Amino acid sequence: MYEYETLLVERRDNGVAIVTLNRPDRMNTMNLAMKPELADLFGQKLVEDRGLRCVILTGAGDKAFCAGADIKERASQKLPLAEYYARQKATHDMTLMIENFERPVIGAINGYALGGGMELALSTDIRIAADHAKMGLPEVNLGAFPAAGGTQRMPRLIGAPLAKELMFTGRHITAEEALAYGLVSRVVPGVELMKNALELADTIAEKPPLSVSFIKGAVNTGMQVGLEAGLQYERLNAAIVLQSEDRTEGMTAFVEKRKPVFRGV
Repeated sequence: MYEYETLLVERRDNGVAIVTLNRPDRMNTMNLAMKPELADLFGQKLVEDRGLRCVILTGAGDKAFCAGADIKERASQKLPLAEYYARQKATHDMTLMIENFERPVIGAINGYALGGGMELALSTDIRIAADHAKMGLPEVNLGAFPAAGGTQRMPRLIGAPLAKELMFTGRHITAEEALAYGLVSRVVPGVELMKNALELADTIAEKPPLSVSFIKGAVNTGMQVGLEAGLQYERLNAAIVLQSEDRTEGMTAFVEKRKPVFRGV
């Protein structure tokens, strides 16, 4: 569908797209090309696809979702502070594009999700892990810093004390631990990972896209503000959805006892 150096993109007929990080020989680590390609895909190409309903983000092979930065590429680099700051701003912008993308993004974690790979997974809406997956933010072991959103997203998801423990020690956790901590929604056998991710994506794709989109936006915004402001935002979203043709179709189909046909308007 789209030609990239580090990504494979498959667009299915029902509006589900599968985005695969495609550097299996390097554990799908992020090189200098992958981040701008992800930004282009989520910030430009997929936004223009008005028939899109859900995205699955995964890694090539069964060893790694993404094992973080390409250390061999980075080891010899010591950028000027201003340039490093600018690059990290671009990284943060890219993860925000995924987090705030108007359609749901499912992370199918098919192996190691470490460092920047874990931070990339944290920007997805729902995470499903293969039972052999290992996750963590081990930057401290390299004298580095989890700077792709890890210090901000992980505490919001699992609480500050546990997030600090994982970042202070840099330890890897199993898929079952990640499930217990709330980092992933479910753990499945590796051979069934994409089957489970596709079933979930297909279910979401059948729902009215405006409702799904506004629910995602309301939850994301509500997590950043106080309850009263979140409730106000919820009311605004509900009022917009109230006027949609899909809401009329959903109500009419319910009364007529038939399956609704949603068009995203």
